[in-house]
Amino acid sequence: MPEAFDPLDPFASFGQTQTVKLSRFQKLVGRTLSANASQIPHVTHHDEVDVTDLESNRASLAPGAKASPLIFLIKAVVAALEAFPHFNASLSADGDSLILKKYFHVGIAVDGPLGLLVPVLRDCDSKDITELSAELKEVSALARSKGLPLDRMQGGSVSISSLGGIGGTYFTPIINAPEVAILGVTGIQTKPVWDGSEFKPRRLLPLSLSYDHRVINGADAARFVRHIGDTLGQWRG
Repeated sequence: MPEAFDPLDPFASFGQTQTVKLSRFQKLVGRTLSANASQIPHVTHHDEVDVTDLESNRASLAPGAKASPLIFLIKAVVAALEAFPHFNASLSADGDSLILKKYFHVGIAVDGPLGLLVPVLRDCDSKDITELSAELKEVSALARSKGLPLDRMQGGSVSISSLGGIGGTYFTPIINAPEVAILGVTGIQTKPVWDGSEFKPRRLLPLSLSYDHRVINGADAARFVRHIGDTLGQWRG
């Protein structure tokens, strides 16, 4: 005979289960993500950008001078924010105005023991690759040791969520309100690309840009990602 229905465990009648309480932080993040996903009209634009030359230049750097592709992506995002100021913005509380930010602070999603945290690297426009690498290493360590203070997760212009070290191709990141866009990135892939006369192996970086459709239209989202690709493609160190 099936067990009596338990509203707290509606699956018990089908077999053995285990109930694990969510942490306070998990519940807080869940409420925030649910609110962002339900209240912001999300659209996600997917594209691949060619980073063959960037990767070649990175490989030629001395070991102590090398930086991950994510650091170069941060600089390319800053260049795109400069070209498209309404991406570096937030809607006012009443929804009647767009607040344009004159600073360039980039949030980087970090997976730690508490869950997903987004430390913010400030003034990325005025820092070089070495400085950004050191700062990202520092805040990532704080996030993974549960030592990241709240003020290091505030004031972002836009966020980047990277799954490059795990896998996948494209995904739909949820906007980190009150920002109006978030860039998802996965691992670089080698693919054959037609150059007009033959196929050649090229290194392609998949990007997924989720944006607030109240502020950003599809054409500008596509141009924003293309601008990132152009910046990465022109990188010469």
